[in-house]
Amino acid sequence: MMKFPKQDFIFLVSGIIIHVVDIGVDFWVASKYFCEGQYWWGVLILCYRGLSSVVIQLFSYEWFKNDCENPNPEKLKWVFLVRFFHCGIFIRYWFALKYGYQAAFKQNSNGDVPETEHPNFIHKKAVDIMTDISMLKVFKTFLESTPQLFVQIYILREHDTNNFCQYAAVILSFCGISYLTVDYQISLRKSLPDKDEFHVLSKLVYLFYKLLTITSWILSISLITLLSARSSVFLLILLWSCGFCWTLKQHTTFCKSKVMEYLYRTVIGIILIFTFFNIKGTKTKVCISIYYTTHTLLTLGVLLRYLFWKPPFTKEIHFTIVGILTIVSLVLGIIFLLVYYRHFHPTVYCRQQMCSDEADGESGEKDRVEVGRFQNFIMQ
Repeated sequence: MMKFPKQDFIFLVSGIIIHVVDIGVDFWVASKYFCEGQYWWGVLILCYRGLSSVVIQLFSYEWFKNDCENPNPEKLKWVFLVRFFHCGIFIRYWFALKYGYQAAFKQNSNGDVPETEHPNFIHKKAVDIMTDISMLKVFKTFLESTPQLFVQIYILREHDTNNFCQYAAVILSFCGISYLTVDYQISLRKSLPDKDEFHVLSKLVYLFYKLLTITSWILSISLITLLSARSSVFLLILLWSCGFCWTLKQHTTFCKSKVMEYLYRTVIGIILIFTFFNIKGTKTKVCISIYYTTHTLLTLGVLLRYLFWKPPFTKEIHFTIVGILTIVSLVLGIIFLLVYYRHFHPTVYCRQQMCSDEADGESGEKDRVEVGRFQNFIMQ
């Protein structure tokens, strides 16, 4: 049975507060750039915010249609209107609060109640909504937060500022991006009843794997950008093209609409620029090996370029610090990756579950729960 404990409800409330604060911070930062006459940076911040919000509303609307067996046309109009004004995520948060509160504080018995009020139904509903929200937050992270992090790093290095608050903001951004990938995995595992939940150790290993590999790669791309903005743009487009082609080859079936499926593949291509993302229920040992081998070679190539052909604007101390951070985070990130996939990846639990199911015969089929659109994500 899926569970939505009280601590999850507390995290839900915290997530809503953080989401609102994040919106306010984006507009405050953009207005600050405008007041300083740096209109390009202000427009860029707002464009990232607008792009991620549009994509989130489109997927939120599409999922609502998919989840309704016989959608009411009048209701769909209101749902579309809410998404048009970019309030879809708040509606999902409202339903998450509604079902989450019932699951965490009111559902304590399995008495003779209607199916829609049964504890199992309430808990599953709360978990499913939170999984949808986590997926939307992942889209937001890599369409908005990660590009904004590039802007922060570029401004720091281009203007050679030593503001402690700006460096702290960059570090917090790295941690925030990595934490959201962990949050997504936690929600995903909870939505799949046959899989074990993340334990504390596995959460930490996965967090450090993502934090360190993402940090190393973003620092590498930032160095390329300082060297040549055109080269950086070309590399990002090339990497997105490779990621998009890979999703086409995987024949993903995340959305019922072909248009939305291609939009999904486009977004996944962007995510794959920065970190590996499981998209289909197949083994990906070869793919993830190629992915991080490519990132490692590109990172070493960038560092060697700076080491032997130093640009005139490069300060020795700055390059040394960034170079050491890049190499150390890359090596440690790969180590944590290997540890995670060797000891904590869900396929380990899947093998155990398969043995258990074979021993139990057909009894496991009776307790199987329908898991919806996320059912294939964890099987890689």
